[in-house]
Amino acid sequence: MLAGMSTLSLAGQDRGPAIQVQGLEKSYKELRVLRGVDFEVAPGSVFALLGSNGAGKTTLVSILSTLLKADAGTARVNGFDVAAQAADVRESISLTGQFTAVDEILTGRENLVLVARLRHLKQPGAIADDLLRRFSLTDAGGRRAATYSGGMRRRLDIAMSLIGSPPVIFLDEPTTGLDPEARTEVWQAVRELADGGTTVLLTTQYLDEAEQLADRIAILHQGRIIVNGTLAELRQLLPPAKVEYVEKQPSLEDIFFAVVGGAGEQDMQTQPTQQ
Repeated sequence: MLAGMSTLSLAGQDRGPAIQVQGLEKSYKELRVLRGVDFEVAPGSVFALLGSNGAGKTTLVSILSTLLKADAGTARVNGFDVAAQAADVRESISLTGQFTAVDEILTGRENLVLVARLRHLKQPGAIADDLLRRFSLTDAGGRRAATYSGGMRRRLDIAMSLIGSPPVIFLDEPTTGLDPEARTEVWQAVRELADGGTTVLLTTQYLDEAEQLADRIAILHQGRIIVNGTLAELRQLLPPAKVEYVEKQPSLEDIFFAVVGGAGEQDMQTQPTQQ
């Protein structure tokens, strides 16, 4: 959608990993938040940074998105140094924080058009309509964002982040506080981002979220990456599983989606047909 953005994207791809972090450190007075963090993220992949509250996830994302300066170490995003080439980094990324940044007074479509105009893009209406379609929000596009569910607001928030086609997107705990249905909606949006070639760095404290979405998973604990690998590689850290016959009972998640899905189908069947 933006010619200059595609040039940045190609430049980053020529320079190796989409994200490269080496020896990153950050302290707040006596509190050492990051203690020498190292990892790389391949272009077009989903990299999950897993950790409990206070592990340093948001601090790390803030440094990578140029909102915060590291005390030591280096970091490159899309081929650009976050300290020496901060402007280029900011043109290459989008950041979706823990709380949605939509304007509830505006409609969903108006939110998207506003961001497209702020980025000085041509045909902001067409860009908005395309993103509404991609995120299954077309029918709700004319409604005020204040009427959206939590999952719809988060999808709109992510859609706004994609305006300008950034090659790298940071999602900082995107499903915190969402209900199971809304979480599933956001998961689908993240999968579609990766399928489209966008590099996604996802921070989360939910184990199942990392398991569902990530190509690689790193565990950040007390300011250090203590393990980094694919899900298959991480499973090899534990003893082989024993095969035993166990009668599997449906989980609460299975029950929830079966009941909600069945109720939705029943509502559709009982809805009167318009003549």
